[in-house]
Amino acid sequence: MNVSNNCSVPNLELYHQVRLIEFVLYNVIFFFGALFNALALWVFFCKIKKWTETRVYVINLVFADCFVICTLPFMAYLLWNKATRDELCQFIETMYFINMVVSIYIISFISVDRYIAIKHPLKASTFRSPSKAALLCGLLWVSVITGATLQLWQRHAAFCFQKDTTTPAALSLLSIFFVFTLPLAVLTFCSTEVIRNLKRCLNTNSPEEKLIQKAIHIIYANLIVFLICFLPAYLGIIARFIMERVGATCFLLQIMKNFSSLTRCIATSNCCLDSICYYFVTKEFHEALPLLKPTTEKTDQIHPLQTQTC
Repeated sequence: MNVSNNCSVPNLELYHQVRLIEFVLYNVIFFFGALFNALALWVFFCKIKKWTETRVYVINLVFADCFVICTLPFMAYLLWNKATRDELCQFIETMYFINMVVSIYIISFISVDRYIAIKHPLKASTFRSPSKAALLCGLLWVSVITGATLQLWQRHAAFCFQKDTTTPAALSLLSIFFVFTLPLAVLTFCSTEVIRNLKRCLNTNSPEEKLIQKAIHIIYANLIVFLICFLPAYLGIIARFIMERVGATCFLLQIMKNFSSLTRCIATSNCCLDSICYYFVTKEFHEALPLLKPTTEKTDQIHPLQTQTC
C-alpha cells in the first residue's frame, strides 16, 4: 500500500470528540431504534394480516435492523475502550456488517419490486409473489452471511472495527461495488423511474390524485433518507481508499479516518429512520384499501401505494 512513510494507518488515532460523538450516537440510535422497531414488529405481525411481497420484504428489513441495533451497545463499548480484535469483537463485527448489508439490499429489492409493479403491471404477476420475495430474501441472507463471515473472520486488523490494511485493492473495490455502488444505482434508477411514471398519472385527472401525490412524496423521502444515510459513508470509503493508495499525508489520513467513523454512525441511523417510514407505509395501506375494493379486477392489480416503503 502506498501510504506515506511517516505514519502508519492502523496507528492513527480518532479524536476524543469523535469517539465521544460515536459513543453517544450509538446509544441514542440503540434506544430509539429498539423502540421504533419493536413497534414496527407489532404492527406488521399483529395489525397487517395479509402476506404480500411488501410485507415479506419489510419484515426481513425489520429483523435486519433489529440485529444491527442489538450490536450497538457492544460497538459503543468496544470502540470507546479501543478494544483489541478478540472473539467478541469478531462476532459483533460480523453481526453488524451482515445485517447492514442485508438491510441495504432489501431496500433495493423493495425499490425493484415497486418499479416492476408500477412500470410493468402486466408482467408483475410473473415476477412478484410473496413466495418469490421470501425465496429472494432467503438467498440474500445465505449469500451475505457466507461472504461476510469468510471475509471478516480472515481480517488481520489489530483493533475492533478497524480497517484491515492488508486487504488487496481489487478485493476492496469489489466490496465497495457490491455493498454500496450497485444498491445505490438500483435504488436511484428505480425510484426516479417510478416517480416519473406516477407524475404522468397526475396529469390524467385521476380520482386517486391525492394518494398518488402522497406516494410520490414517500418515494422522494425514502430516496433522500437513503442518500443522506449512506452516501457520505460511500464517499468517505472511496476517498479514504484513494488517499491510502496515492500516499496522502498523515494529517489527511487522520481526518478521513475520523470522517469515516462519523459517517458510519450516520449510516447506522438508517435503522431508526426505516421504522419511521413503516408508520407512513402502514397509514397509506389503510387509506388505499377502500380504493382497492370496488371490483375484483381492481383488487388483483397493484396499487402504487402498496409498494411504498423505505
